[in-house]
Amino acid sequence: METIEKAKLWLTETFDEETRNTVQELIDSESEDLEDSFYRELEFGTGGMRGIMGVGTNRLNKYTLGQATQGLANYLHTQFQNQEIKVAIAYDVRHNSKEFGKICADVLTANGIKVLLFKNHRPTPELSFTVRDKKCQAGIVLTASHNPPEYNGYKVYWDDGAQIVPPNDEAIIKEVYSVKFSEIKFEGNDDLIEWIGEEQDAVYIDACMENSLYQDIGRDNLNIVFSSIHGTTYATVPDALAKAGFTKVDLVREQMIPSGNFPTVSSPNPEEPAALEMAMDLARITNGDIVIGTDPDGDRLGIAVRDLDGEIVLLNGNQTNTILTYYILDQWKKAGKITGKEFIGSTIVTSDIFFDIAQKFGVDCKVGLTGFKWIGKMIRDFEGKEKFVCGGEESFGFMTGDFVRDKDSCGSILLACEIAAVCKAEGKTMYQYMIEIYKDLEMYYEGLVNVVRKGRTGAEEIIQMMKDFRENPPLEIAGSKVTVVKDFQMQTSLDILENKKSTMDDIPKSNVLIYYTEDGTKVCVRPSGTEPKIKFYVSVKDDISSEEDFKNKLVLLENKIQQVKEDLKL
Repeated sequence: METIEKAKLWLTETFDEETRNTVQELIDSESEDLEDSFYRELEFGTGGMRGIMGVGTNRLNKYTLGQATQGLANYLHTQFQNQEIKVAIAYDVRHNSKEFGKICADVLTANGIKVLLFKNHRPTPELSFTVRDKKCQAGIVLTASHNPPEYNGYKVYWDDGAQIVPPNDEAIIKEVYSVKFSEIKFEGNDDLIEWIGEEQDAVYIDACMENSLYQDIGRDNLNIVFSSIHGTTYATVPDALAKAGFTKVDLVREQMIPSGNFPTVSSPNPEEPAALEMAMDLARITNGDIVIGTDPDGDRLGIAVRDLDGEIVLLNGNQTNTILTYYILDQWKKAGKITGKEFIGSTIVTSDIFFDIAQKFGVDCKVGLTGFKWIGKMIRDFEGKEKFVCGGEESFGFMTGDFVRDKDSCGSILLACEIAAVCKAEGKTMYQYMIEIYKDLEMYYEGLVNVVRKGRTGAEEIIQMMKDFRENPPLEIAGSKVTVVKDFQMQTSLDILENKKSTMDDIPKSNVLIYYTEDGTKVCVRPSGTEPKIKFYVSVKDDISSEEDFKNKLVLLENKIQQVKEDLKL
C-alpha cells in the first residue's frame, strides 16, 4: 500500500500525460514492476546514480534526472556566487542518453547556468578533460558504463574534472532530495548552450598523446585490432592511434557502429572475454599482436595479447595495470624524473602488487576506496605537494597523468600499444614482459566472483550476507589461516595473531571487508555501488623464476582461487 501511495503521487499534473498513463497502467495491472519502480529513491553510489530506465522514483527518467540536476543547480549557485557558472555535459550511446543530456541542459539553463553540450556521443574521460580544459564548475555524463541495455546513469564531476566526493557529494545529494518534482525547472534557454564536438576531440587526443607516450619505437610494425564494442570511442581512439603513428590498425567494423542495444555481445563489458571474442577472432586472421576493446562510455579497456603458446588471451585488469604502471615508472626512472615526491594511485580491492612496484621505483602508493573518484581526490589533495604519475583499479580502469581525473581508455590504449610495439621490436611479447615483471617482484593472480541478487529482496539478501561475513569471519581460507581482518565500515583492522585491533581512519567508511591469510592470500567482500550484486575479489601470489615456472605456478594459483571460492561457498 505504501508503494501504491507513492505511485499515485505520479498521477498528478506535475507529471506529463505519458508518465501518468504508464503509472496508472502499472497500478491497474498490479504489475510486479510497480514495487521495484517506487519502493525507494535512486541513490548515488561509487559511480553516481544508475538504474533501469522507466517511470518511478527508483528508475532513470525525466523526473529523477531533473530532480538531480535541479539539486545540482541549486548547489552550484551556493558555491559559485556572483560568477558565471559553466557545466559540460556528455552522454554515451545508450537509449535515451542524448535526450537525457538535453533534459539536463534545459534544467541547468533554466537556472541561468551556461552549458557546454556535446553534439554527439563522447567518452566519459573526454568529459572529465573538458571540465578542466574549459574551466567549468561541474560536469555531467549520462552513462551506465557496461550495465545491460535497459540501464542508464548520471555522474557528476566537480571543477577539478573528478567525480564528486565528500563534502560536495553529500551536500549535492541533500539538495537533490530537498527538491520536489513540482519545483524542477524544465523550460530551458537554448541561448545558454554552447555546442562542442570534433574540435574538442583534437585537443583531448593531443593531451592523451602528451601524457601517455614515451618512446617512438616500432609503431608502424605493430598489428592492432580495436573494437569500441558499439560504444563512444569510435569517435576518438582510431584517430588517436593514427595521429600517434600506429598504422596497422584493424577495426571490428560491426562493433564500431554505436548502438544502445549492443547487438553483437551479451554484455558490452571488456572485463568479459566474450565481449572481445569478435576482436580476437579478427586478430587470429590478421596476425594481431594486441587486441583492445572499450566499454560503452569509453573509460574502461580490455587488452588481449599472445601468451607463451601464441594464443590470444585476455589480461585481467590487475595484469594490464601492472604492465602499464611498471613501464611508466621505468621510463620516469630512466629520465631522472623520480625525486621521491611522486605517487601512484590504487584502490583497496586492487592487487597489492602496486605496493611492490611503488617500492621498487621509490614512489608512494596511495590507496582509496573503490572507484576512480577517490584517485581523483588523491590528486586534488596532494596537488602542489606530490606529483601524481598514474593510477588504476582492478575493474579495467587506468589513467596516465592528471590531465584527465578519471579512468581513461584513450591515453591507456596509446600507452599499451607503445609497450607492445617496444616489446615486439625487442623480440618478445607484452605477455613475456609481464612475466619479467613477476620474476622481478612476485607473481600475483586474481579472480572475481559476482553474486547477483536483484530487486528489493535481493538487496535485503546482500545486506544479510555482509552482516554474516562481518559477524562470523572465516578462520581459514584455502588451507591458510586468516591473520588480518579489515573492516572499512567500522574502520578497524584486527591482527588475529596478536589479538590487536587498530583504527583505520585514513580512508572514509565503506561497507567493505578484507581478509588476509598467512600465505598472502587476500579476499575482499563488498556490495556493488551501481549494480544489484555482491563482489568477492580474490588475490593469491607466489614467487616465479622462469617462463616455465610461470606456467606451473599459474595452474597452482588458479586452483587456489577455486579452493577459496569453495571455502566461501561461492
